[in-house]
Amino acid sequence: MGGILSTMAGQALAQEPAQEPILDIHQHTHYHGRSDEHLIAHQQAMGITRTILLPAGTPNERPSTHSGKSNGLAARAGTTETCQKIAQENPQAYLWGANEVTDLDTAPAEIEKWLKQGACIIGEQKFDVECDSAASQRLYELAAAYQVPILLHFQFQTYNRGYERFYTMLEKFPKTIFIGHAQTFWGNIDKDHDQKTLYPKTKVTPGGLTDRYLADYPNMYADMSAGSGLLALTRDEEHTTAFFQRHQDKILYGSDCADHLGRGPGCQGAQTIATIRRLAPSKAVERKILWENAQRVFRLG
Repeated sequence: MGGILSTMAGQALAQEPAQEPILDIHQHTHYHGRSDEHLIAHQQAMGITRTILLPAGTPNERPSTHSGKSNGLAARAGTTETCQKIAQENPQAYLWGANEVTDLDTAPAEIEKWLKQGACIIGEQKFDVECDSAASQRLYELAAAYQVPILLHFQFQTYNRGYERFYTMLEKFPKTIFIGHAQTFWGNIDKDHDQKTLYPKTKVTPGGLTDRYLADYPNMYADMSAGSGLLALTRDEEHTTAFFQRHQDKILYGSDCADHLGRGPGCQGAQTIATIRRLAPSKAVERKILWENAQRVFRLG
């Protein structure tokens, strides 16, 4: 792997002075079978300067993984080892996270092992547990202790349940940086959101749970990735520009894109970058979302 990956990453970095930097906080190895070579080519084609690789947990057949159906983050995502390997071979272009199935007794120790080796985030936490479960809270405490964010996939009745109660965790763990992501997180920008609708397309009434969490809690951040994030931008473009203005210091760009090309209509990650650039209320806000906020949150200097 090393030779071709290092060469491709080097080519991307060599081109970097000609473009504005972008930090992608949400990408996966082996995503739906994508090779490491295609992953790096994809990030290069999108113009990504630095990428954070988010691993899956240990494969397990238990209720929190839907009896194994949600292993690999339900997308065949690679383990922490696969993320660490790419980051070690391409340290200027890649960072990596640590993860484990939330309710395994060994989860805190397993994640801490990787944090001690340099993992910069816990996640993606995408398991069928209550978002305020005792097991989840052990990981929130760990994130605070190591001063790394924890990224949560919120999906109604499927992953990290009980989003309406999540404010209690934001209050209980004020030193933990939480990054929200996925269908229920983005659906709830709308005050009138029907929780059963995972991909709403109606106009947005400001003041939903996510809008309030971002406004009221300094430790809540938003991951703009995946189809749910892109839809949140495009469903009501007038709302999006105002949303960007309100939460300009809280929004982080992520791709979470399984495409192989990194460009064109099939690449959701590239579409999200273009949409952020088009709808941001100013160049300063655009740069915050695509680079500066993540640089600050991950203390990259």
